[in-house]
Amino acid sequence: MATRRDFLAGAATAALFQQRAAAVSNAPVAVQRCRTYGAGLEPTMRRLFDGVGGLGRLVNNKTVAIKINLTGRPSRRLGQTPVETTHWTHPRVIGMTMFLMQEAGARRIRILESPSAADPLEKVIRDANWDPALLLGAAKHVEFENTNFLNGAKRYARLSVPNGGHLFPAFDLHPRYADCDVFVSIAKLKEHAVAGVTLSMKNCFGITPCTIYGDGAGEHEPSVQPAGDRRAVFHVGSRSPSHSAPQELHPGSPRQEGYRIPRIVADIAAARPIHLSILDGVHSIAGGEGPWVPGARPCRPGVLIAGTNPVCTDAVAAAILGFDPLARRGAPPFENCDNMLALAAQHGLGTHDVSRIEVAGAQIADIRYDIRKA
Repeated sequence: MATRRDFLAGAATAALFQQRAAAVSNAPVAVQRCRTYGAGLEPTMRRLFDGVGGLGRLVNNKTVAIKINLTGRPSRRLGQTPVETTHWTHPRVIGMTMFLMQEAGARRIRILESPSAADPLEKVIRDANWDPALLLGAAKHVEFENTNFLNGAKRYARLSVPNGGHLFPAFDLHPRYADCDVFVSIAKLKEHAVAGVTLSMKNCFGITPCTIYGDGAGEHEPSVQPAGDRRAVFHVGSRSPSHSAPQELHPGSPRQEGYRIPRIVADIAAARPIHLSILDGVHSIAGGEGPWVPGARPCRPGVLIAGTNPVCTDAVAAAILGFDPLARRGAPPFENCDNMLALAAQHGLGTHDVSRIEVAGAQIADIRYDIRKA
């Protein structure tokens, strides 16, 4: 008999299986040169979305959930550089996406992120000197949600990895990740000190609530509020998630983050399919995912990328950054980790072979930006 330990959202979970069927096929990836977040952003993003078949077929009369990338505290900056021009998704890219989605008929848009504190998401972005009203006004029926704890919701939703996972068979997530029609990942185009690159799939590492997967999560049940980050549970596997959630499939597997993180990223991407990936590479950061990484520095790839298959999109993005998406462990950018793109491909989520991916708009060879030399 089901108990509260199950934390299931039955109807929403069943709908995800239908969504996965539409998400596994390979799809074109759109690339546009974009050097500024100013007046030229709107026409550039219109061309970008036209390159993947338009937004209407994806969002018309749908509830859209958008996972943005606000890694680290608002106060953690690279010198005096605003967070949105280094390691956070720029609010102009987020706002323009919402504006164009409303124009395409989206019924409701939810902006989701999991900041470390149990603060309203509006406060987090206000602390970065953003004006929440500008994002709330970008479209009708916009909602913000801190998904790092239940935050008033009744129960977590359990999303399973089809055919089993590399490390986890399922994840318990905030219900907003299950009760949407369309799931979008808007990530920053950048490197990652452990995983090699941070792209649309790695962005979703942060959808897992720290009440369950955090260092201070409850042992048997989720904690009420998030405590700590995901290092103990995910990075090094020194403790398990709350026992109410699905546990690791292979407790004897390596406790090394370069082994674990790519597999967890692939498992999350399989459990919560991404219907639209958007990568903000207008301005970014090189040398790591945030200012806490030694040697991190600002850079300007001057590109926007979008696609309806996350593996294809991330493969093209990796190639634009000067990397081989087919690289094995030991080769850039996967010197110290396994290739998360290959692990996602093993789940049947798409191809990471760019020779098999149609690129619309600017071509990889013409827009390549060697981020290691930035």
